[in-house]
Amino acid sequence: MVNASDRPLSGIRVIEFGQIAAGPYTGMLLADLGADVIKIERPNGGDGMRAWPPFFESDKKGDYSSNFSSLNRNKRSVVIDFKIQEELKLLKELCLKADVIVENFRPGVLEKFGLDYNCLSELNHKLVYCSISGYGQLGPFAKKGAFDVSIQAFSGLMSVTGEEDGQAVKCGVPIADFAVGLYAAYTIAASIHKSKKRGKGAYIDCSMLGSVLGISALQTSEYFGNGQVPKRLGTAHPRNAPYEGFNGYDKPFVIAAGNDKLWYEVCEATNLRDLFTDPRFVTQTLRAKNQRVLKSILQKVFITKSAAEWLDEFDKRGVPSAPVNDFQEALASPITESLDIVKRMDLPNGKQTQTIGFPVKMTGYEFEIYRNPPIIGEHNEEVIEEWLHSTGFEIK
Repeated sequence: MVNASDRPLSGIRVIEFGQIAAGPYTGMLLADLGADVIKIERPNGGDGMRAWPPFFESDKKGDYSSNFSSLNRNKRSVVIDFKIQEELKLLKELCLKADVIVENFRPGVLEKFGLDYNCLSELNHKLVYCSISGYGQLGPFAKKGAFDVSIQAFSGLMSVTGEEDGQAVKCGVPIADFAVGLYAAYTIAASIHKSKKRGKGAYIDCSMLGSVLGISALQTSEYFGNGQVPKRLGTAHPRNAPYEGFNGYDKPFVIAAGNDKLWYEVCEATNLRDLFTDPRFVTQTLRAKNQRVLKSILQKVFITKSAAEWLDEFDKRGVPSAPVNDFQEALASPITESLDIVKRMDLPNGKQTQTIGFPVKMTGYEFEIYRNPPIIGEHNEEVIEEWLHSTGFEIK
């Protein structure tokens, strides 16, 4: 067990008003680094993700959502009924003891209960308050609901995802939810540092739309640079070739020959040496321009051997390449195992599962699951006693 004081965010108190993915992911990132994250949930089910399958079933202690467990380790849960004034008052007292508040309700919802930044920062001057929303707190879409897929669509991300001649498709990972969570946690950590130096907190307006556009830097810079709207290219790349997926006779794989030296090695490996001096392919720009023709030439050779044979050949030549794995294959790989990020986790109903831990290593700290994902309201009395030094108050 790691000494709690050795965790990078040890001593930081966080209130999380988190629902489904973006807010809970932000809270978990902070908790993974040692912050004391209190997840505030409403009665009658709490966070909606608690109802998402698949479930780990237990006859005696009930079912527990695998999805929920993946975003809510290392936290404590307190149930508050906002409609009961005594409980709302207690919640405000907890907020005044917090260093950080994370919320992903629609803009204006928490303001109705006096839980917005303006109200709380008047009494808690060092408070770092992060609001996560679809389109930001201001503007014509401020109050518009947003889910990951709608942000992927609106942002342009879907327009560059999928096959060139096919329909736009969403990324298989909810990238808008997790991109905004990463931006939020990063900005919160920076604001905590500033708050401790200057004694003044900060309000953080973190939008899913802005976050997706932020990680789309290459696509937006392409548009800013030449005025051309980026298009779908399947697994291909707009400026490099061969830099995409191919098929061996048994399964697909990808190669990324991103410069002339690597291109030369591809020509050698495929015994297509004439291609290296072919005027259609002599520069990176020309290869990208003529990549459809290039792919058809290479594919006729790649189909003659297994993906493993080609990957072995490219590894020997230093050409970046990889099999197209499913998650079962990726998680079972010794390469993944070497990262030591797949961790065992106990659930409150007595079952055990696996999860992907905090994936970044740093000296002086080793990630661990020091709190299992909570039962709803599991820590009501414990948190009240610790944070408010009060006993005897019972949340209904």
